[in-house]
Amino acid sequence: MSLPSSSELAALDRRHCWHPFTQMRDWCAADPLILVSGEGAWLNDSEGRRYLDGNASIWTNLHGHRHLRLNAALREQLDRVAHTSFLGFTNPQAIQLAEALVQLWHQQGGTPLTRVFFSDDGSTAIEAALKMAIQSWQHRGQPERKRFIAFENAYHGDTMGASSLGGINVFHGRFADYQFPVLHVASMEALEAMPVAELRPAELAGVIIEPLIQGAAGMRLWPKGMLARLRAWCDRHGVYLIADEVMTGFGRTGTMFACEREGVTPDFVALAKGLTGGYLPLAATLTTEAVFESFLGDYADLKSFFYGHSYTGNPLGCAVALANLAIFREEKTVERLQPKIAHLAHALARLKTHPNVRHVRQCGFIAAFDIVQSDGTPYDWKAQTGARVCMAARKHGLLTRPIRDTIPLMLPYCVTEAEIDQSVDALRRGVEEIAGC
Repeated sequence: MSLPSSSELAALDRRHCWHPFTQMRDWCAADPLILVSGEGAWLNDSEGRRYLDGNASIWTNLHGHRHLRLNAALREQLDRVAHTSFLGFTNPQAIQLAEALVQLWHQQGGTPLTRVFFSDDGSTAIEAALKMAIQSWQHRGQPERKRFIAFENAYHGDTMGASSLGGINVFHGRFADYQFPVLHVASMEALEAMPVAELRPAELAGVIIEPLIQGAAGMRLWPKGMLARLRAWCDRHGVYLIADEVMTGFGRTGTMFACEREGVTPDFVALAKGLTGGYLPLAATLTTEAVFESFLGDYADLKSFFYGHSYTGNPLGCAVALANLAIFREEKTVERLQPKIAHLAHALARLKTHPNVRHVRQCGFIAAFDIVQSDGTPYDWKAQTGARVCMAARKHGLLTRPIRDTIPLMLPYCVTEAEIDQSVDALRRGVEEIAGC
C-alpha cells in the first residue's frame, strides 16, 4: 500500500499529532522529517534521503533496523498469537525471557536477582521498583521507610512515581506537590557527609542511580568506583539499591550491564529500551528472592503486588527480546563491539581541538560533547544552539537529538568504522556551520 505524499502526511501530523518534549507551535510552523523505512544503521525519509541513526532511535536500537533474526522472531510469534493476558495466565515467551534475564544477572555474582516483573517502558519499570520497595518495607514491619534518595540532574521517567526521583526541574518541578518524598544529593561525597538528622536512615526505602552515566543530565559521567561505594553505603544502612539500567543496559557501556563494570548487584534493576533491540515496548524490573518472599501470604493478607499493565508479558515483545539476547550470546556482540568503542574514541579525539567543543566524553559506545562559544562560555540555552547543530548535521546524513547544548552520539552496534567516522564528521560540520568556525 502506497503512503500519502510527504505534504499530505505533514499536514495531517500538524493537525492531529502531539509530540513529546516538543514545543508544538514551532513544530507546526515547519515541515517534519517523516521517517518511513530503515536498514542496518540507516533510516530513510519520505523524500528518499538517508541518515545514519545517530541516537539509535532514542537509545533503543542495538543491532540495526530490519534485522533478519529479530524480524523472523516477530513473524514466527505472529503465527502463534500476538497477545495474551499475563494477569492470571502466562505464556512460554515471557517464561523463557524471565529465565534468560535472571541468568544474565546471575553471572554478576553477589545476591542473585531471581524475579522478573514485566511492564511497558523504562518509566513503568522504575514505577514498579518504587512500589515494590515501599510495599516490601510495609510487609517487613517498617512502614516508615517510604523516602528515597536520588541524585541531582537525574532522569528516571515521567510517570508520577518515577518523576519524583527526577532532578531536572523543567521536566519534574511543576508536579512536585504530587510526588513521593525524595531527597536529592549532588554526589557520593555529599551523601556520605550528610548529617544523620537530615538523612533519617530509618525512613529510607531506597537509593536510585543511573549507573556510570546520567543520560538526560547531559551524558554526565560518574567518578570511577562511585557505584561500588553506593552499594556499600546501602548495605551499611540497610537500604535498597535501585539501578536504572534503562539506557545503560545491553552493551551500551561496553559490558552487558553497567553494574558489571564495578561488580555491583543492586536490589532492583530496571531494564527497557534495548531489551527488544529497539523493536517493541517492553520493560522488566528484576529483584531478589527476599523482596519477592515479602509479598507472599494468604489472599486475605492483601500482600499481593497490586500493579500491572494490559500488555505485561506481551508474547511479541518477549519473543523479539529472546531473539535479541540470542544475538548477543551467539554473535558475541559485546566482545565484537570493543574495537568499535576504541575506534569511536579515536574519531572523537579529532573534535577535542575544535574551539567550540568542550568536554568530549565517552562511556563504552555512548559519546557526547558540549557546544560552547569560542571563549569557552556557554551559549544562552534559549538560542537552542545544540538543536541547530543537530539540524545542520542532518544535511550531512546524521540524525541525533541534543540535550540542550550537549550533543550525544549513540549509534547502533552494526555500524562500520567508516560510518562512525562519517557520524563524527557530520557533527563537526554541524558545529562549524552553526558556530561559524
